[in-house]
Amino acid sequence: MSKAVKNLVIEHLSSKLKDVSDCVLVDVIGLDANTTSSLRKRLRDKQISLAVVKNGLARRATEGTSLAAAFEGLNGCLAVCWGGDDFIDLVKEVTVLDKSEDFEGFQARGGVMDGESLTPDRVREISKWPNRTEQLSLLSSQILGPGSTLAAQLNGPGGTLAGQVKSKGEE
Repeated sequence: MSKAVKNLVIEHLSSKLKDVSDCVLVDVIGLDANTTSSLRKRLRDKQISLAVVKNGLARRATEGTSLAAAFEGLNGCLAVCWGGDDFIDLVKEVTVLDKSEDFEGFQARGGVMDGESLTPDRVREISKWPNRTEQLSLLSSQILGPGSTLAAQLNGPGGTLAGQVKSKGEE
């Protein structure tokens, strides 16, 4: 590949990853065309982007960004996944696909989160975290829990008192 073409590829990749702060690196080597097509469709349905890149070009395209840590120490061809509703959803989907028998060659190789490089084991660990929706539901239940307990505690004696007043009124 000529230097001019490499520079064009680097510029294109830089523009695609310009607003991306977290990503997961995966290996898709060994997938046939039909499997790759179904993989891309499944990821697209979840608003996840996938780009197969040469590691050296990706390293140069992400210099000076938070994604640069992901490409340190890796070699060969790999694919970059980004997008989804949030990073945890992305990691969960990648982990599901990694375990899936439908996509034998698909394998998580690492990633980057908040500028910190991730190992494949760390990616699997993060996949067990609650995603944004689950975190919001946990937070709302923690906020509403004490209020509902207080309401029950106030209604209990009030209901008893109302029952006693009613029974006295019927006598």
